Amino acid sequence: MRRFTKAGAVAGVAALVLAGAGCANNNDDDDSASGEDCVDSVDVKVGMAFDVGGRGDQSFNDSAAKGLDQAECELGFEVQTAEAQDGEPESAREDRLQQLVDADFNPVIAVGFAYSESVGKVAAANPDVNFAIVDDAVEGDNITNLLFAEEQGSFLVGAAAAIKSESDNVGFVGGVEVPLIKKFEAGFVAGAEAVNPDIEVQVRYLTQPPDFSGFGDPAKGQTAAEGMLDSGADIVYHAAGGSGGGVFEAVSAAGAKAIGVDSDQGLTADESVREVIMTSMVKNIDVAVFSFLESVADGEPSTGPQEYDLAEDGVSYSTTGGQIDDITDELDGYKQQIIDGEIEVPSE
Repeated sequence: MRRFTKAGAVAGVAALVLAGAGCANNNDDDDSASGEDCVDSVDVKVGMAFDVGGRGDQSFNDSAAKGLDQAECELGFEVQTAEAQDGEPESAREDRLQQLVDADFNPVIAVGFAYSESVGKVAAANPDVNFAIVDDAVEGDNITNLLFAEEQGSFLVGAAAAIKSESDNVGFVGGVEVPLIKKFEAGFVAGAEAVNPDIEVQVRYLTQPPDFSGFGDPAKGQTAAEGMLDSGADIVYHAAGGSGGGVFEAVSAAGAKAIGVDSDQGLTADESVREVIMTSMVKNIDVAVFSFLESVADGEPSTGPQEYDLAEDGVSYSTTGGQIDDITDELDGYKQQIIDGEIEVPSE
């Protein structure tokens, strides 16, 4: 594995940074999630490596960034971020993490399963540094796995889609066909079929690994959604990161409805398409990230798998815009059945 001198690492991080290092008490505006004034800075430097799409994807990465921003403000941590590029080799992800380590960032958080191999290697080479990875279970004494029951949240929005569909035809757009995104698909299909066993669920994936551009290509998302809409779907759910913006554009043009993912996209998507988003499968990555960073602040960083499901509000569905207010009782009934074990949601 390539190594870097300290000076070279600092320069390398600077070239990769989306949001530069900053001290919490230097914020003039109140950006904290809690609405409180930020605390004085402390001597902890947190690095976060985003997946493809980076901060501003209005979905997966932004949810992780929200937890980081909260830690910057409420815990006084100094933070720095970098992002992956479409089509980059595994060595680039390793280098990105090692550069953060060499620039004295500890802990380092990797956002997305694409970092699985690189986190394993870099963490093993740096046993005194704490690492966290979102969405995969990488083993290591100094690694925390932030995991979610995506299939459970997807079941609920699948049920919502089936209840609201007038054509009995809905769609699922996945960014990349990998086991993680298959969990979203499996849950969505199961939820839709629990409501209507005869419903048609169209499924499209934008790319196949090792091509991860499906998480950052709105044009591909738009084309996939247009094909589904032309084939009779009236509601389309995406688990495609930044490509979801294209799904929303297609749905808006067709006068149909969409379901967002990861964040409450009725609040985070471009204003021009928010009204077509009837709900979102919210994955509280920000909660998991902040919880991990609280353990760092307490001096006892969590390690190993940390799982967030419906019972722990790790996943949920949004009600922004009021478009599913009339069916929340029904959805909450399904939610309780899942929590109680009466419904076992498939993950593949």
